[in-house]
Amino acid sequence: MNKIAIVTGGSRGIGRAIVESLAGKGIKVIANYNKSEEKANELKEKLAKENIIIDIFKADVSKRADVKEMIDFVINKYGKIDILINNAGISQEKMFQDITDEDWDEIIKVNLYSVFSVTQEVIKNMLKNKEGCIINISSIYGINGGSCAVTYSATKAGIDGMTKALAKELGPSNIRVNSIAPGCMDTDMNSYLTEQEWEEIKNETPLQKIGKGIDIAKCVEWLVEDNFTTGQVISINGGLVIT
Repeated sequence: MNKIAIVTGGSRGIGRAIVESLAGKGIKVIANYNKSEEKANELKEKLAKENIIIDIFKADVSKRADVKEMIDFVINKYGKIDILINNAGISQEKMFQDITDEDWDEIIKVNLYSVFSVTQEVIKNMLKNKEGCIINISSIYGINGGSCAVTYSATKAGIDGMTKALAKELGPSNIRVNSIAPGCMDTDMNSYLTEQEWEEIKNETPLQKIGKGIDIAKCVEWLVEDNFTTGQVISINGGLVIT
C-alpha cells in the first residue's frame, strides 16, 4: 500500500495506537510529537524491531511555522500526503468561572487551531492530487459537553463542525473528511482518574468496559479504506452516549 499518513500527537495514547495500526498495514507513517520525544523514539525503535519503519517529527502544531516545516519535510521526502489524522490535543478540568484567558487561548490553539492549520497546509497537496482522507479525533464532550471541561468541549464541538463543513467543500475533489468522537478511553490523558471513578464509568457504560486506543485505531483503518463516507461524526464510546 503506497500511502503516506501524518498522525499528529502520534507518540502516545490514541495517536500511538493509530500509528501502530496504520504502519502495520504497510502505510508509511509520520508520527508527530511535541514534548514526548522519549516516547516517540521508543515507539520508532519498537516498530523497527518488527521491521516497520516510521518517521517521527517534532512540531508544535499550534504554531503555523512548525506545521509548515513538518509538511515540507513530508512532501520533500515522499512527494505526497494521502492521509491526515488530526489527533493532537490537551485537556483541562476547571470550573468555568476559573478559566483564564491564557487557559482558553492555549486549549483553543492546541486543539482547534492546530486542526485548521495542519489541514490547510495538507490539503494543498491533496487538492492537487484530487484525493485524500482526513480524520479528526474529537470527543463525546463535543457532542454532549463535559462539566468542568467547557473549553475542551468547545474545541471538540468546533472540530466536528469543521469536519462537516469541510466535507462538503472538499467532497468534489475526492477528499473525505470525518470525525471520530471517543468516549472515556484508557489513555494518558485520563490517567488522573481513580480506580473507583473508572469503575463508575464502566458501570454507566452499556458494554460494561472501558475503551482502548486500538478501538479508535480500528475505526481509523476502516475510514482510510472506505471511499463513500464523509462528513460523519462517529462516536465510539461503548454506548455511554447514544444520539
